[in-house]
Amino acid sequence: MACVFLGVGSNIERERYITAGLDALAGLFGKLALSSVYDSAAIGFTGQPFLNLVAVVNTDLSVAVLAQRLRHIELEHGRPANATRFSPRQLDIDILTYDDTVGVVDGVELPREEILENAFVLCPLAELSPDTLHPACKRTYLSLWQAYDQSSQPLSKIDFTWRGRSISGVG
Repeated sequence: MACVFLGVGSNIERERYITAGLDALAGLFGKLALSSVYDSAAIGFTGQPFLNLVAVVNTDLSVAVLAQRLRHIELEHGRPANATRFSPRQLDIDILTYDDTVGVVDGVELPREEILENAFVLCPLAELSPDTLHPACKRTYLSLWQAYDQSSQPLSKIDFTWRGRSISGVG
């Protein structure tokens, strides 16, 4: 089974669609390991702030089938089929890593570039799996987060409950 890190985000009815996305992922994969949920500004366009988190799943699905299933979940939850990369969205689920795969597999770039570029991806990864090595640069997520200019993209951890359990708390 492959260990896969997924980025999950929403900036339209954020709590509703994060919850729906997690429910769909749990239905597909069973148990999910989850980071805290973070509030962050939209990057690359002017829009409402996002809620973001990282989930870890284990799967026997190939990258192609996984990408197809995640796309289906996004579309089922209101994402327009023709949505551009930098636009508001009900639900966005990205494959961040697939085991230690490096390169383009079935049209998916692995690991996803955003890991090293965006606080809303790197911070939850560092929280959830601090000692895991980034597949390409071979540094831990915690060391990458510590070296990141954290003032460039401020994040706020928010209180978030899913299926009756707190997955994210600020108090």
